[in-house]
Parts: sequence; structure tokens; C-alpha cells
Amino acid sequence: MEFIKTGFEGLIEIIPKVFHDSRGYFFETYRKDLFQKEGITTEFIQSNQSKSKANVIRGLHLQFPPYAQAKLVRVITGAVLDIVVDLRKNSKTFGQHYKCLLTEEKNNMLYVPEGFAHGFSAIKDSVFHYMVNNVYNKESEYGILWNDSTLNIDWEIENPLVSDKDKNLHNFEEFKIINSFF
Repeated sequence: MEFIKTGFEGLIEIIPKVFHDSRGYFFETYRKDLFQKEGITTEFIQSNQSKSKANVIRGLHLQFPPYAQAKLVRVITGAVLDIVVDLRKNSKTFGQHYKCLLTEEKNNMLYVPEGFAHGFSAIKDSVFHYMVNNVYNKESEYGILWNDSTLNIDWEIENPLVSDKDKNLHNFEEFKIINSFF
């Protein structure tokens, strides 16, 4: 596995070594010892999967402590533009976003530490998989509007399909006012 630092503290893209033969392929999606060697000591306790049609945008989602979540995200089929926003107020990249194209061809993954809002746009019909270090807790759930003008994120989708829930999330300025969590 190759671990690529992104310029955001703790945010790491991971490229697995894929073994191809006439039957197909094999690769490791997670290996504790290699992750720990790179400083990723997160204990994942839940695995989730979603399916999205092309042009769907999901996010930007997060949970406040004590239910904040670190995530290891990847695409099983298709391609998504994975987007995270650094919400750690003492971080040098606070309020900045990072994009990573996750594809079934590359089999790359993104490790997202706690303190980031997360979302993605489905470039193609996609099956998205992620592991988290904490369970879902409705009372600690929060979200930032996907098209927030302060964040100015280009999701690279012209006519996005967005859930009613995601259309009614908070803007980034509102988040900054209440952010005593990260």
C-alpha cells in the first residue's frame, strides 16, 4: 500500500497494491499493521455501504463528539468525487476543502480523521463503502450545505440530485458560530 499525505493533517489517500491475473484481481482494503505504521491507529467498528446514481450529491455530513467519526472511504463500483472540509478550528487548513477522485479502476481510498465534514458527488452510478470508528447518533448529527457560498466547492456535477435533507443543512458561517466541538 502507498500512503499519500494530502497537505491536510491526518487526511491520507491510500493506494492499494492490486494483484491481477486471468481470474480477476485481489487487494487488501485494510491492514492494521500497515495503517498503524503510517500513524493511523483508528479502530473501525462499523462498515457501511451506499449506492448512488450518477449526478447524486451526498453531504456535507458530520457528527459532533462524543460521536464524531473518522472514516475510511472507497468506491466498490463507479467513481465519486470525494470531498471533505476541515472543521478543526485550530488547524492551519480550517475551512478549506479537499477533493479526491475515488474510482473502481484505481481502488484508492481516503482516510478522513475526526473533525471533517464529508460528502461526495457520484460521477457515475456508484457503490460507496466506508468504515467508521463510531456508531451513528442522530442527536449529534450535523451538516453543512453542499453549495455553501463561503466554501465555494465545485462538485463537478451540472444538475445534481440532492436529498431534501441535504438541501436544508446549515451554512458554514452558522457552523463557525456553534463550533465548540472540534
